[in-house]
Amino acid sequence: MIKKRLTLAIALAMTAGIAVASDGDLRAKAKNAGLEAIPAGVPEVSNNPVTHEKIELGKMLFFEPRLSASGVISCNSCHNLGMGGDDNESTSVGHGWQKGPRNSPTVLNAVFNKAQFWDGRAEDLKAQAKGPIQAGVEMANQPEQVIVTLKSMPEYVERFGKAFPGEADPVTFDNMAKAIEAFEVTLVTPASPFDQWLEGNDAALTDEQKTGLNLFIDSGCTSCHTGVNVGGQEYFPFGLITKPGADILPPGDKGRYQVTKTASDEYVFRAGPLRNIALTAPYFHSGQVWDLTQAVEIMGTAQLGAKLSDQEAGLIAAFLRSLTGEQPRVEYPLLPVETADTPKPQL
Repeated sequence: MIKKRLTLAIALAMTAGIAVASDGDLRAKAKNAGLEAIPAGVPEVSNNPVTHEKIELGKMLFFEPRLSASGVISCNSCHNLGMGGDDNESTSVGHGWQKGPRNSPTVLNAVFNKAQFWDGRAEDLKAQAKGPIQAGVEMANQPEQVIVTLKSMPEYVERFGKAFPGEADPVTFDNMAKAIEAFEVTLVTPASPFDQWLEGNDAALTDEQKTGLNLFIDSGCTSCHTGVNVGGQEYFPFGLITKPGADILPPGDKGRYQVTKTASDEYVFRAGPLRNIALTAPYFHSGQVWDLTQAVEIMGTAQLGAKLSDQEAGLIAAFLRSLTGEQPRVEYPLLPVETADTPKPQL
């Protein structure tokens, strides 16, 4: 008598009528659906050679609160590297305790996105780095004031000179953004269980996660969530089949329409990247859903017109948890001491 115990996941899948593929077949299916592992090495970015000096300067600037008018808010405030690259708030708190209009996306693996922000208004990480610094609801500063601040500290002047050699005046707002981008391209999370499985390690995923992956593909999730970042590549209407309630889809936020002013872009948003999704609740641009399984159920109804069972949504959520990769280990930098010429905080 052959003794072979089915796992709970496969038993549930068979009960629900869900096909269970072999690892080889499922792996080919995942690759055909456009799912990719995070590649080795530092990703390349356009018009910004990544160097050690630039990365180190960018790390300092990422944690530098004096880039904000108040001297309190840094990039890390909303993209906390110890918390999955976001702030785990529905919407972020900015200058003067103002609440921003949208949930803060994770900075981890952001280099793999087609564009930045929920509406794609920044073409790359350089452009994205400039936005929050100037936004009145976020860091509320001005480029000229940022440069005055940086030039008031000799260490920054020296580091900009090394990061951008040969430039007559290397301390510029553009170079600040390039340095932050150079640091952010290092913030990738390789070797997730899914990546290890995709590269041939059958044991890296549980049977429950494999069943969830199969459902993720068969349900149509990969129509929007594909590529290295399992999303972040294209724009889609939120509520393609059925619009969620106003708490999840606020009627005043028309998404990409605010960028293009094209009627067909009303309530269109960039498909959220799903890497490390288990670490980045709450979900959606409104930040109103805290449970991953509930988020899966909402997407099934809103985008696919499918009423996923509790079992199906739970299995897909189990697969999504396999997308959590190795988190970057970043040592908090020592920042330069201000001088008499450094602008005072504006609260």
